[in-house]
Amino acid sequence: MKVCVSAIQMVSGGDVRANLKRAQLLLEEAALAGAQLAVLPENFALFAPAAELRSRAEVEQKQGELHQFIAEQARRLGVWLVGGTLPWPADDGRCYAESPVYSSDGERVAQYRKIHLFDADIGDAQQSYRESLSYAPGHAPVVFDSPWGRVGVAVCYDLRFPELFRAMLDQGVEIVALPAAFTRRTGLAHWLPLLRARAIENQIAVVAANQGGVHSRRRETSGGSCVIDSWGTVLRELGFGEGQACATVDMAAQQRLRERMPVARHRRF
Repeated sequence: MKVCVSAIQMVSGGDVRANLKRAQLLLEEAALAGAQLAVLPENFALFAPAAELRSRAEVEQKQGELHQFIAEQARRLGVWLVGGTLPWPADDGRCYAESPVYSSDGERVAQYRKIHLFDADIGDAQQSYRESLSYAPGHAPVVFDSPWGRVGVAVCYDLRFPELFRAMLDQGVEIVALPAAFTRRTGLAHWLPLLRARAIENQIAVVAANQGGVHSRRRETSGGSCVIDSWGTVLRELGFGEGQACATVDMAAQQRLRERMPVARHRRF
């Protein structure tokens, strides 16, 4: 069995309408290229300061516009769609970075809330990142059934925590969708090596959709959205700017690899 997947790369800003228009055009491009499963980047609908995200989360809880957009695109284009991340209110006044998943029928089949929050000082123009001030962490990995196998979701900073991927592997994961907004500094150094490592060590396909450009005077993201197979081969990769990385993943070949080299069965810890 083979599946055509697409990682959508955007340079989102503070205008929700403009972001949704660009997302729609890129999803249409992916569908025309044959995509059956597409992944939007983190904060695809609104890339803005924390206060704006909290306000948008409250609006979304009341109106559900962004969830409706994702459902509509999935149904209209006939693709399974991992909706990047959307802000959703948490009980403590912060937001969750929530990644909803919709089937090609427009039905929500899963939702994942980002577990690991980026609190770091990395020496770029922004200097300091403290996601935990604005975001509440999720608590559980998410893996769901699709027509092509078991699919898991991780978001951005989650990529640095291999134990999350092992937890998904214990739930039978075969493909991981990874929306992200990796900073330019960390992404150029670590994005691709980490993605390939997660694919190789777990013998899974990875569909990684990153933000890829200049969002403000202080915030730049690294791009490089890609599709990687279970051998660690980069099947398709973007640079900077908008676009979509579409590639075909051979799930039968992945299963044969797991049978020839049964890494999961050889685990000691």
